[in-house]
Amino acid sequence: TLDMVSNLILSTLSVPGLQVEGPSGPLQVQLGDTVLLPCFVRTPVPLEELEVEWRRSDSETLVLLFQDGEERGEESEFRNRAHFFTEEISRGNFSLFLTDVTPADAGTYRCSVHTEKESGDTTALISVVRLVVSGGARAVSAGLGEDVILSCSVDSSEQIEEVVWKTDQDIIVLQYKDGEVLPDSSHERYRGRAEFFPAEIHKGNFSLRLKEVRTEDKGDFMCEVHTSLLSASTTVLLEDLGLSLLHVLILLLCIIAALLALSLSSFMCLKMRG
Repeated sequence: TLDMVSNLILSTLSVPGLQVEGPSGPLQVQLGDTVLLPCFVRTPVPLEELEVEWRRSDSETLVLLFQDGEERGEESEFRNRAHFFTEEISRGNFSLFLTDVTPADAGTYRCSVHTEKESGDTTALISVVRLVVSGGARAVSAGLGEDVILSCSVDSSEQIEEVVWKTDQDIIVLQYKDGEVLPDSSHERYRGRAEFFPAEIHKGNFSLRLKEVRTEDKGDFMCEVHTSLLSASTTVLLEDLGLSLLHVLILLLCIIAALLALSLSSFMCLKMRG
């Protein structure tokens, strides 16, 4: 009898747990996107004895549960956002599909798989990254010879590696890369006329000042932003390249001078006839 008990204990201890496999590293996902958290076993498990739990490791919040052959979600923060691939569960795939990712979703998740005799788990780390590039007005105007500011504001959770202002012909206006502004990167058309605001760059302000606007400057300008993981952009249209205020004033003065000269000439003619 003692030998039987001993053999039973040894047998129980030697039963391997389920080999549950997950992702090979952190899962990078942008705000609002969808992410797949892998969790699977190589050998399918009978559904009638299967229970799968996805929980937040930090708070033990239940994200999603598969029990008694049904998917169940309880926490409101994940309701209608967390799902299994139901048709894949019988094949041993218990991956979690999470939609509309929010900043609060960042963290570690644990997938626990239980049967009547075995259990095992794996973890997945979600890292939420953010890159939002926005401009001001969709279109701006300037007079010929004037300066104009093209807005570009960057909100990023990652280090910004590169910012490039380009025209709609893919001509480089000005480039920022690896922490430095590169004036020599500018096309000859814009060299010496395009500049960032250096004191504003650390705030994510990559607005461009374009000096002495010319007729050929009219069109779309794109601010492209790149991190090691993400890219985003905004576009500004430079339009209405009319005469500048100074040019208008000069033109008015010329007209006034011409009218005065004409009036004076007429007056002198009349006086001579008289």
